[in-house]
Amino acid sequence: MQWFNPINSEIMEVSVLNINGQETGRKVTLNDAIFGVEPNDHVLYLDVKQYLANQRQGTAKSKERSEMSGSTRKLGRQKGGGGARRGDINSPLLVGGARVFGPKPRDYGFKLNKKVKSLARKSALSYKAQDNAIIVVEDFEMAAPKTKDFVNIAKNLQVEGKKTLLLLPNVNKNVYLSARNLQRSEVMTASSLNAYKVLNADVLVVTENSLKVIDEILNK
Repeated sequence: MQWFNPINSEIMEVSVLNINGQETGRKVTLNDAIFGVEPNDHVLYLDVKQYLANQRQGTAKSKERSEMSGSTRKLGRQKGGGGARRGDINSPLLVGGARVFGPKPRDYGFKLNKKVKSLARKSALSYKAQDNAIIVVEDFEMAAPKTKDFVNIAKNLQVEGKKTLLLLPNVNKNVYLSARNLQRSEVMTASSLNAYKVLNADVLVVTENSLKVIDEILNK
């Protein structure tokens, strides 16, 4: 048995499983306008680049000459010393001196149009559909945060050891806390979906209502 849920590539139908890994007898049809588009690699590159750029703190800072403390007295004559001309002790030419054109705090983010970001998410989801790496499970709740229960769900769905992204329709604190300590599992809401997270996961586990949220957001 394969670790992922087989998808009918012609009509994009996926069997709905429960958290025990058993088929419920129901099937859902993935929206072809979202999961069946021709992936655009350049758009994916731009969206992933923007996501990673937004993760950068941009707090690197080095002192320039005017920010250094120290005497401004000229250390030696301008010419005839046999070396490079230099001014005070803060000269970049000297050890311990200032840095020329050093880094300053900055924002590495850049703008992408909404249509570009939307196409990137559709392209990422389409790649996952092509790879048969999408599992649809019925909506579930967890009475309390318990990592052991989440691990059992992963085992039942045969995704244990795989980089798994679980999409929920709404914020569910118990499910999030149950998966937080697992290095290869991540939980996020369908409305927060981005191309980087989809591409970075080996398998996408989506609840039924999350599919509706994805349709509402990407099918406008």
